[in-house]
Amino acid sequence: QVQLVESGGGTVQAGGSLRLSCTASGRTISSYAMAWFRQAPGKEREFVAGINWGGGSTAYADSVKGRFTISRSNAKNTMYLQMSSLKPEDTAVYYCAAKNQVSSGISLRYDDWGQGIQVTVSS
Repeated sequence: QVQLVESGGGTVQAGGSLRLSCTASGRTISSYAMAWFRQAPGKEREFVAGINWGGGSTAYADSVKGRFTISRSNAKNTMYLQMSSLKPEDTAVYYCAAKNQVSSGISLRYDDWGQGIQVTVSS
C-alpha cells in the first residue's frame, strides 16, 4: 500500500491557475498508475485525469481537456495536476489515487487514495 498526500489547493479567481501535487510514501510509485479525481458538493466523485506508470499515456475528462495537464516524477515519487483557465465548476475536493499496474492503459479503478484537498474557484 502507498500513502498519498495532496498539496497545492486553495482559492483562485476564475481564469486563474493552480498546481496540485500528490506525494507518495511507503513505496516507490514507479510501478503505479495514478490519477486525479474530484468531488463537488452534492455530486458523485468523478475522474479528472490519469497517467500510466511511465508517464507515456494520459487521459482526461472532457470537461478539463485543454485546460488541465497531468504529469509525474517517479524520481520524486510525486504526481502533479496543472490546472489553468479555471472555472467555478471546477470547485471540488480533489483526490489523488494510485494502483499497482504496469501497462499502457489508464485505469478508472484505484486502490490507494489521498485524503483530498479543496480547490475553490470564485467567479
